[in-house]
Amino acid sequence: MIGSAVQNIITLTDTFFLGRVEGKEVEYLGAIGLAGVFYLLITTIGYSFTKAGQIMIARRMGAEANEEIAVITHAMAAFSLLLALVMFAFMKFWGAAFFSLIVTDPDILKSCIEYLDYRSYGVFFSYMGVVILSFYTGIARTTVIIYNALIMGISNFILNYGLIFGHLGMPEMGIGGAALASTLSEVIAFVIFFTYLAFDQKAKIYKLFQSPKVDIKIITAQIKLSIPMVLQTFASLGSWFVFFALIEQLGKNELAISNIIRTFYMMFMIPAWGFSSGINTIVSNLIGKKQLREVWPAITKTAILCFIVTMTLGLTLVFFPNAMLHFVTKDEVVIEGAKKLIWVLLLILTLYSFSIIYFNGLVGTGATKVALYIQVSCVILYSIYVYVVVGILKCSLELSWMAEVVYMLSSMIASIWYLKSNRWLKVRI
Repeated sequence: MIGSAVQNIITLTDTFFLGRVEGKEVEYLGAIGLAGVFYLLITTIGYSFTKAGQIMIARRMGAEANEEIAVITHAMAAFSLLLALVMFAFMKFWGAAFFSLIVTDPDILKSCIEYLDYRSYGVFFSYMGVVILSFYTGIARTTVIIYNALIMGISNFILNYGLIFGHLGMPEMGIGGAALASTLSEVIAFVIFFTYLAFDQKAKIYKLFQSPKVDIKIITAQIKLSIPMVLQTFASLGSWFVFFALIEQLGKNELAISNIIRTFYMMFMIPAWGFSSGINTIVSNLIGKKQLREVWPAITKTAILCFIVTMTLGLTLVFFPNAMLHFVTKDEVVIEGAKKLIWVLLLILTLYSFSIIYFNGLVGTGATKVALYIQVSCVILYSIYVYVVVGILKCSLELSWMAEVVYMLSSMIASIWYLKSNRWLKVRI
């Protein structure tokens, strides 16, 4: 989830600036909503693979088998690079045709293609970056990751300001500038992060840079463990992409409003991603130490803390709606439409703060197949709701966004049931 959080920081920055391009606000907000979710899907597929490596590293840390961590990290890097090549080819050569099938508005379609054209190059640095993120998360040194996110966020902010509007001696590129800025910020963050890793004295004990060896058996084990998580990602974010595609058919304004809500949704979810990634490591580490009785209390305490932090952020939108919404866009029609969805968003965040922790606690046990079954079942319920309410009945945005409530509630109930059943005690990785 840390990888997803970093990507969303980038998308949030893009949205912030694109909502201020005079005369293009609605078009750009709609396009970044669709293209942003699509690129998030691509990058999260890569992160889902490295998540398997993260779980394996945490398990070895708990078992004090530090000598195996380098091999696991090398396996992550080798497969991630290959996967990045595949994803780049898809976006570069078939991305335009793909969007042409689902986007009806010609202006939004043009902007989506322009954004993806520049953004596709970032997949290499994104995938290799999350390998390092997963290594540090696996060894429980997540503070380092915060610095990486700050570097990426600051560089993206500066480059967006220059490349979208033509400031700081840079060309004025509009939405293409946002995509180029995001790609360059990934390059900058990766170079700095890789350099830090190379000179990190505490990381030298893992011998990451000594005689790199790619173990096919380890890669196979990671693929086996990660396939359910990759399918989960495809199912959850894929269905979300379909949701935005259906919203686009309701109109430009509806899509722009939904992207504003998504912007705050992602912003307020960032702490939850951090907590969820942490609980992956904590649970796997506790199991590695044979402290099985501590697993449930650790998950529950983390869920409560996640809820408190998430709600503290979410309530700012309730108390200061005008200031917060004007922060993203100046379009009054979009702002008034977004206000109607604030309480729906607060309900979603409440359920999400618990659901994501219990679900990722389950994933941390290594029961990724069970996690896949749960997520697929929830996606089916979600998809049925979206198809009927949005696709057929063309209901209001308030009812349309209640699809998230359906998903989160069902995921939370199923995850808690499995964890309380203690069936995860039989899982071996």
